[in-house]
Amino acid sequence: MSDINSIFEIDYEQALTLTGFGWFHYRLLALCGLIYANTAIGITVMSFVLPSATCDFRMTSEDKGWLTAAPMLGMVVGSYFWGCLADTKGRRIVLIAALLLDGTVGLLSTTAQIFPIFMFLRFINGFAITGAMGICFPYLGEFQPTAYREKILCWMELFWTLGIVVLPCIAWLIIPLPLQFGTADGGIKFSSWNLFVALCSIPSLLLGLWLLYFPESPKFLIECGEPALALEILKDIYHINTGRDRHECPIGRLKESDRSNTIMETHNRSIRTFNIHDPKHMKILLPEIWEQTKALCSAEFRRNTALACMIQFGITTSYYTLMIWFPELFGRFEEYEKRYPNATVSVCDVSSIVLENVNDTLVDDFCGTEIDTKVYWHTLLLGIACIPTSLWLPLCVHRLGAKFFLIFSLLVAGLVTVGLAYVGNSTQNLILSCIFEALTSMGISTVYCVMVDLFPTNLRVMAAAFSLTFGRCGALLGNLMFGFLVDLNCLVPIVLFSIMLFGSAILCFFLPNTGTTALQ
Repeated sequence: MSDINSIFEIDYEQALTLTGFGWFHYRLLALCGLIYANTAIGITVMSFVLPSATCDFRMTSEDKGWLTAAPMLGMVVGSYFWGCLADTKGRRIVLIAALLLDGTVGLLSTTAQIFPIFMFLRFINGFAITGAMGICFPYLGEFQPTAYREKILCWMELFWTLGIVVLPCIAWLIIPLPLQFGTADGGIKFSSWNLFVALCSIPSLLLGLWLLYFPESPKFLIECGEPALALEILKDIYHINTGRDRHECPIGRLKESDRSNTIMETHNRSIRTFNIHDPKHMKILLPEIWEQTKALCSAEFRRNTALACMIQFGITTSYYTLMIWFPELFGRFEEYEKRYPNATVSVCDVSSIVLENVNDTLVDDFCGTEIDTKVYWHTLLLGIACIPTSLWLPLCVHRLGAKFFLIFSLLVAGLVTVGLAYVGNSTQNLILSCIFEALTSMGISTVYCVMVDLFPTNLRVMAAAFSLTFGRCGALLGNLMFGFLVDLNCLVPIVLFSIMLFGSAILCFFLPNTGTTALQ
């Protein structure tokens, strides 16, 4: 077998099958899954900072809208940047850089004493975390044989749920602590919420260091014109999965990529060897990046690119806005029901408490108010509610298809969003919020799974980055709009979010079927 394969070239999909499926893939799933869980924590960490830091930064609802929008703006800027970098320098090195940057800046943000500086550092966090989120799916998918790819990618949803469950647990343990260093009249103030932000930043650093022990994507190396190095990595995977020696690996030679590589043909060197800090090299790289971007809008990929961007915009605008604001709304429900026991009140009515009771002095009225224990419990229930859908998706995706899960989750989430405007108490609001969280998080993870099969290797991360940019623009606008309207007319954003979810569900009908095609 080995002698035959040493004579004949084997394509990448056949080579993956020959390496087997085992311990290496489980380790890689654990790594990428924890990266995805970490992105869930990184994105939603602000949901507990909003009520906790109100006193320190003297925040109004508009300020909170800007603070939640800052990481989203960073994601808008970072999505395309990291995508370009990952398609030129490699998936692994960019993942490491994004994670280390996120962890370092996250720790630095805990020392910020001025609101604009803190907001800027959270902008950098968003810039970094979007790189990890956009690349971990393609990186994981390019190591998977066709038979396992879709199911493995769908298991990532369970890790997102893990992040959503762990976050309120950490907040519940840390934020209520009577921790206060420094004074109000000067010096560095460090409260329990600062410690909470610091602890949520450490996993990024640890995951970035763990990633050093994993290889670059062999498929990406083949696209760069480095099949020999790709073969060595595949032999290592074979050794880890089977326990046999590398020389027993039944892969002799790998077929080179059929797709043209302008840089390889012109300069006879891998695109990875070019230094982005060298102006001469950048003059070579920038045209290649532009050609890849144009390819996404070519006749071959234009339809898939447009669908991916519009679906991402609709689902991300709704999900990331409401997910971040849920703890704030839970807190307002608790405050309202304490003041008006047994009152029937909607989300919009409870938001008006801000204007009715404090006469534009919200900060002074709520300064020093602790987060009600029920807020942590309700937020934890949001994560627990995602567990059934997180298991349903990978177990049934082959039977029902990714398109079914997308359409089902978005349609029902749209109906639930409409229902949020008609709830009568905090319990009804919690139930609908749990359903919304479970379905929309499943929908977002399914979109990432579908993206891996919609585009070839040389465009995969760029396409994900392009669509993520549209999605983050929606999240940015959604958080700003919600921050300005939540106290005045919260019905407007709720109606818009439901329309976006329904529109995204309709667009999903036009997606091609995925999961059965080979990794191109």
